[in-house]
Amino acid sequence: MNFPYLVRFQPVLLSLFRFVTGLLLFQYGVAKLFKFPVLPYFANIPPLIYAAGTLELVLGALLMLGLFTRLTAFILSGEMAFAYFMGHMLKGETPVFLPLLNGGTSAILFCFACLYLSAAGGGSVSVDAVMGKDSDASGEAYARR
Repeated sequence: MNFPYLVRFQPVLLSLFRFVTGLLLFQYGVAKLFKFPVLPYFANIPPLIYAAGTLELVLGALLMLGLFTRLTAFILSGEMAFAYFMGHMLKGETPVFLPLLNGGTSAILFCFACLYLSAAGGGSVSVDAVMGKDSDASGEAYARR
């Protein structure tokens, strides 16, 4: 089923998707680094999780703003892939492949959401679009090639 009247909302909805994805990653960074809200599994984090929290805090904020969206989303996609394999799939003695069993569903979803944003750009409501990188923000430059 095709809804052609919704096509006009695509750039704004892309911006909303980017903002919400960045906000969710930002909250993980806040929880890991600033212990807010207080969560037992972020109580005594190792240095690797501290580094992940720093990436999520800084790059999540950039993603919310839509600044350097493609690069930021690409880095976050790689971080989420790394988080899935190291923090979820291989956290026990034997690898647990199913995300429902290893708790890695959100890491996989973040990985592919950020991978999509690295290809699609920031949308029409982003700092990239305001700075005049409209082709980067909307993804139209690649479509015209």
